[in-house]
Amino acid sequence: MFLGTHSPRLDEKGRIILPAKFREELAGGLVLTKGQENCIYVFSAREFEKVHADMVGAPMQNRQARDYNRVFLSGASDEVPDKQGRVTIPATLRSYAGLDRELVVIGAGNRAEIWNAQSWETYLQEQEKAFSEIDEDAVPGNTK
Repeated sequence: MFLGTHSPRLDEKGRIILPAKFREELAGGLVLTKGQENCIYVFSAREFEKVHADMVGAPMQNRQARDYNRVFLSGASDEVPDKQGRVTIPATLRSYAGLDRELVVIGAGNRAEIWNAQSWETYLQEQEKAFSEIDEDAVPGNTK
């Protein structure tokens, strides 16, 4: 499970050093893809297979499902971290997420997310107030 907030930097070759806490789970391979809110989702290869299996179950007749699958999968890149725990983020994904040198990597349960540091701060400021006001009935998976 991916948890926490980390602040690595993007090097001049477009690589990021994965947070130490995430390396074991991602050592066998990972998939980077476009995330919502202009971040990059990072899945272990095993978790990405589960996500993909769920996507395959969506009816092809559903236009929203087709559109989502196209954007999500066309931007995907499978990668293997090097011995130092570095992974290259493809230029198309760096551009999509507006990544520059300063990054934030957050744990989001079944995935990690890579954010432009300023975009993350803006997003977090907007969401923290709403977070404190969320009704327990609106939280997915919340059982009483």
